[in-house]
Amino acid sequence: MPRFSVIVPAYKVQAYLPECLDSVLSQSYPDLELIAVDDRSPDSCGTIIDEYAARDARVRAVHLTENQGLGGARNAGMAQASGDYLVFVDGDDTLTPDALRAVADRVKEAGEPDVLVYDYARTFWTGRAERNKLAAQLTEQGPAPFRLEDRPGLLRVLMVAWNKAYRREFVEEHGFTFPPGYYEDTPWTYPVLMAAGSLATLDRVCVHYRQRRQGSILGTTSRRHFDVFDQYDRVFAFLDERPDLAHWRPVLFRRMIDHFSTVFTRKERLPRGTRAEFLRKARAHCRRYRTRGGPVPWRTRLRHALVHHGMHRTYRALQLALWARRRALKAGVKSARGVRSALLQLHYRVQLRLPLRADRAVFAAYWNRGHGCNPGALEKAFRTHAPHIRTAWIARPEHQHTIPPGPRRLRPGSLGYWTALARSKYLVNNVNFDRRLRKRPGQVFVQTQHGTPLKHMGLDLQEHPAAGAGMDFEELLRGVDKWDYVLSANRHTTLTWERVYPGGYTTLEYGYPRNDVFQQATSADVTRIRESLGVPEGAVALLYAPTHRDYRRTQRPVLDLDRIVRRLGPRFVVLARAHYWHGGPLATGSRVIDVSEHPSVEDLCLASDALITDYSSIMFDYANLDRPIVVHTADWDAYHAARGTYFDLRASPPGAVARTEDELIDIFATGHWCGSRSAQLRAAFRERFCRYDDGRAAERVVRHVVLGEPAGLPEVIPPGERHPVPSAASGSAHSPLATVPQPSGHLPVTESR
Repeated sequence: MPRFSVIVPAYKVQAYLPECLDSVLSQSYPDLELIAVDDRSPDSCGTIIDEYAARDARVRAVHLTENQGLGGARNAGMAQASGDYLVFVDGDDTLTPDALRAVADRVKEAGEPDVLVYDYARTFWTGRAERNKLAAQLTEQGPAPFRLEDRPGLLRVLMVAWNKAYRREFVEEHGFTFPPGYYEDTPWTYPVLMAAGSLATLDRVCVHYRQRRQGSILGTTSRRHFDVFDQYDRVFAFLDERPDLAHWRPVLFRRMIDHFSTVFTRKERLPRGTRAEFLRKARAHCRRYRTRGGPVPWRTRLRHALVHHGMHRTYRALQLALWARRRALKAGVKSARGVRSALLQLHYRVQLRLPLRADRAVFAAYWNRGHGCNPGALEKAFRTHAPHIRTAWIARPEHQHTIPPGPRRLRPGSLGYWTALARSKYLVNNVNFDRRLRKRPGQVFVQTQHGTPLKHMGLDLQEHPAAGAGMDFEELLRGVDKWDYVLSANRHTTLTWERVYPGGYTTLEYGYPRNDVFQQATSADVTRIRESLGVPEGAVALLYAPTHRDYRRTQRPVLDLDRIVRRLGPRFVVLARAHYWHGGPLATGSRVIDVSEHPSVEDLCLASDALITDYSSIMFDYANLDRPIVVHTADWDAYHAARGTYFDLRASPPGAVARTEDELIDIFATGHWCGSRSAQLRAAFRERFCRYDDGRAAERVVRHVVLGEPAGLPEVIPPGERHPVPSAASGSAHSPLATVPQPSGHLPVTESR
């Protein structure tokens, strides 16, 4: 029999669940069972739980056949529990290191109390942690164990299930269970604390309570918040059954009024038009359970009066006055703007009042750099699969030439630009639009993103000042709040985006549209592109695409490309693609072709026979071609320290790894770049990161988002069954991939696998 049964309910927390489970299983006190309950979660929570259960015998997976809510999931976990003490941890929260050891020591010291109350800290997306302000109530001074009458101040501590450890036999003896509905902790914690024959406290933070920006139940606008009335009915029914606890009625009555006023004043909870109804119900409960007792603190008297008398109109009047004040302040700020900007915004506001155009879609990519990436592929798919939608593309003047025939061309800041943003139903971008965009009801924002993340992104950049310098994270998250759909090509990306860009959007695991071309292109397309780039017939074309270094002020070339092609011989040419933040060229020479300004990186991938990169996300896209990839990691430690990475690329590479320029040359000279080991690494990499990129991603997105056909979408073809277009060299009758001459001169031969 384990000492602790840790019960973790999971519903729509896939981005946080692994961290939660790890925090339990890594405890220094290992005498535990972890009961993880999949509450019929529509995301990957069930799969994650099964994976942990397969790895650790202490994990027991429970899968509910229908969603029961947090209370029902906890009950299902308790039914499986066999430990001495029950501990609850929500799927998006974590236990602190050594927490269970501290709990075990305190329980033993206090003589096996019925309930042990411990402390918590709120953790915010900014990285800030804030300890419970009422931690003083958890002092360990004085006798232990004790009863609630001895320290009634414990009722001021947050009334939740997860900041306590419960003796299982005590819970079973009293038949305590969680009720259905919101605020299920209320009729659990109050009866448990009042009925406990012995209590103890632990003055230590044992739980990190994650403050999610969106997605938490209590932050959701819903009529389910009316469940709070049923929960207090259950609390007072418990008191009616226990006359010996009647002296707690005045305290619970005041706590009930405080709770009602909190729900009412949190504007995000109650749906529009239900506030008056909520106050009427609150007033009825006040009259039903009214109990005279101790005085109400003066700071809360106004809120109590609001509930007691149902002063909905008074509250609305105060709210309107504050709103008018804010509007007046905003108007004063806006008056200082330039005339042109003011006129454009006036035009935009007028357009916002006009009907949406359901047959219009506006696209942009890379901060209006031009047509391309996932939005570019989607724009073409709109015209193919939803021809009734008229598309427009936003690009700065110097990039207008990249826009193909078909979409209307728009310039940022123009009248047409603001009209399109105001009235187009569909907004598609791989970054955010203008921060002044006001997303209207009925508008659909498809955030395509622009790659699979190796380096840290979003909120994770708070930990890396070099990479996140000058980034406004509040503004970033305001942009996230406008997203309706986010595209993903693999589970790693899904879990990362949901954590570093927390919001209320829906993730579409359909693949990246920009990679469709790799499965759709023909050998004739490859030949045509190579000819347009000037790649000699029969040459081995190496695409070199490095990423940006946050720790460097100047982005000097990492590799001497001229030296590389000289050492490899005349069969090789390099297509040098500088990062879009830097421009080119990376090198000059007869066999180094600068393609930094080429509008389509997908065409460059098709034209090449192999990829050389460092930490660029292009490797994840290129792997769809099933062509050799060589990774150059000379400055891995510096890059990892400055930017942060989600996994060690050297341990899970898509091909051969070179630590130096000489090793890179050696890999190509000896044929390791296209050998069997390289193919094995690439296959594993494709299986992990190319799961959904089967050539029909754009079609799936259009059929789901525009045509309203989420069911019956094309089945995803597994990576091993796909047939991407072969490279020009591999398709040659005398393939140069198998026989490459040794470089001239003496070089050390080192193999990096």
